[in-house]
This record gives sequence, C-alpha cells and structure tokens, in this order.
Amino acid sequence: MIRHLVLFKLNEGVERDEPRVVAGAKAFQELGGLVPELEFWECGWNISDRPIAHDFAINSAVADPAALARYIQHPAHQAAADRWREFSTWVIADYEV
Repeated sequence: MIRHLVLFKLNEGVERDEPRVVAGAKAFQELGGLVPELEFWECGWNISDRPIAHDFAINSAVADPAALARYIQHPAHQAAADRWREFSTWVIADYEV
C-alpha cells in the first residue's frame, strides 16, 4: 500500500474564506468518492497556529504505484489540483506501508 500525503500552504495574502479557496477545499473533499483507486481518503484544514504549520492536508492511500499514477492522472484530481495551483504551494510524500 502507498500512503500519499500532501500539505498545502496558502500563498501570502490568501484567506481560507475566499470563494476560490472554499471551492478548492470542496473539490478535494469530494475527490474521495470520485476516484476508484483511493482506498483511504481524508482531508481538512489545519487547526494548529504554529508558524511552521501548513494550512490544508490530504491523507490518502492507494494499493500500489500503478494505482497512484492512475489517481494522479484522474481528471477529478487534475481539476482539484489545478484550483490549488492558483493560490497555494504544497509538499508531497508518498511512501509504502
């Protein structure tokens, strides 16, 4: 199994309640039910106010590297990621469990 973690940091001056950010969060919240390769899916806003904290996180799992590749290329994933490119940066970790 592959664990896929993504941490998003909103760009300077971008707020969580902006319509484009709300739409981006909704797109990821709905993604878990749209991509068959996802065996586990959760995402949400960070509740920590520590300076090193990121703003939004995705924690998911797929069966293997091939499933991860299909997930990444899935049109719903591509559309959701495109939204976030407009207003954030992110880091990713994929590891075997």
